[in-house]
Amino acid sequence: MSLIESIIASWQSLYSNKMRSALTILGIVIGVSAVVFLVSFGRGHQANITAIFESMGANAIYITSIKSGDKITGITRSLTMDDVEAISDQRRAPSVQAVAAMIEQMGKAVYGNENSTADIMGVTPEIQSVMYYPVKEGDFISHRDVNRATDVAVLGNKVATDLFKDKNPVGESIRIDGKKFEVIGVLEAKGAFMAGMDSFIMIPLTTMQSRLSGDTSTRGRPVQSIAVKTASADDIPLATAEVKKILRERHHIKEGENDDFRVIDMQEIMKRMNEVLGIFQIFLGSVGAISLIVGGIGIMNIMLVSVTERTREIGIRKAIGAKRRDILRQFLVEAAMLSFSGGIIGLLFAFMASLLVAGIDLGGYKIQAPISFDIVAIVLTIAVGIGLASGSYPAFRAARLDPIESLRHE
Repeated sequence: MSLIESIIASWQSLYSNKMRSALTILGIVIGVSAVVFLVSFGRGHQANITAIFESMGANAIYITSIKSGDKITGITRSLTMDDVEAISDQRRAPSVQAVAAMIEQMGKAVYGNENSTADIMGVTPEIQSVMYYPVKEGDFISHRDVNRATDVAVLGNKVATDLFKDKNPVGESIRIDGKKFEVIGVLEAKGAFMAGMDSFIMIPLTTMQSRLSGDTSTRGRPVQSIAVKTASADDIPLATAEVKKILRERHHIKEGENDDFRVIDMQEIMKRMNEVLGIFQIFLGSVGAISLIVGGIGIMNIMLVSVTERTREIGIRKAIGAKRRDILRQFLVEAAMLSFSGGIIGLLFAFMASLLVAGIDLGGYKIQAPISFDIVAIVLTIAVGIGLASGSYPAFRAARLDPIESLRHE
C-alpha cells in the first residue's frame, strides 16, 4: 500500500467516525490556538516595550544626579550645567553626539476650571535630538527661550487633553504651581501604556532653575539628569567611559571612591528587558503546550480503541497480503492527520482571536498579537510530532497482531 492509499484509507476511517474524530482533536485545537495566540501576544507586548525604550533614546545613556544632604544648604545635587558643557566638548568626548540637561518635579497645571497633575520638566532644545518628541501643534522650546528664561511651556498630549479638551492650546496661558506660562506647543501622543508617558509639561531649563526648582549646588547651576546621545549603539560603551572619566575628574573623585552620579545605559536595560520578556513568552507557550500534551494523550487513547475495534479488519488485510509496515503506516498516518487537522483548526481560532484583540486600547496601551510564519511552522510541526508520537504505540500494537487471531476476533 502506497502512502497516498494510506492517506485515503485514513481519511475514510476518520470521516466515518466524525464525532469521535472531532472530540479527539479538541485537545490539539485548544493547545495549538493557545500556544500560537499567547506567543503572538507575548511578541506584540515585546514590540510595544521595545518601541517605548526606542522613544526614550535607543542610542542614549542617562546620567542621574545623586542627592546629598548638607546641614547648611539642605539638599544638593552633584550635576551642574558646567558638567553638561564639559561632556559636550567633542575634544574630551568624541563619541558623544548630543547632550541635554533636565530637571523634573511633579506639579499642578491649571487652565480655567480644569487642572492636571503632571511631570514638570525643565529641558534644553537638545532633548529632541536625544529622545523622540515630535511636535503636533506649535513649536518646541528654543535656545532663545533657554537663554532668556522665558515663561513658555510645551504640553504632553494627555495634559493638553485634560486641560483644553478639543481646543487648540497654542497661545493660551496656564498656571504651573501658581506661576503663569504661555503654551507654545503640544507634542504628539507617545501611545505607550506606561503611566505618565504623556502626562508632562516641558519648560526651559533656566526657567525651571530660577522659578520652580529649589535645588542648589556648591558647584554652580544644578541639574537633575543629563541625557547623552551617541551616533550608534556601538558607541555607547566608549561614550559611557568618556562621560565617567570627565565627571570623576570634575568632581574630584579619587581612585576607589564611589561616584556621586549614576550612568544608565538604555541598551543594557533593553537587553535585560528582552531577556525577561523572552522568559515570559516561554511561560505563555508552556501554558498552551499543556493542552497539546493532553491532546496527544487523547489521540493515543482513541487510536488504541480504534485498534481494538478494527482487529478483524487488520486480520483480513494481513490475510490478503498486507505487511506489518502497511498497517503501521496507516495508523501513523491516521494519528498524523488527526493532529494536523487539529493544528489547522487551532490556527484559524488563533488568527481570529488575534484579529479580535488587535488594536484594543487599554489606557494608551494598544494590544498587538501578530502571527508570524515561524510560530505557525513550529507549532504545526510540534502538533504533528505529538500526533505521531501518540499514535506510535497503537500503530505498533496493530502491526504486531496475529492475522489468525485477528480473524477470530468478534
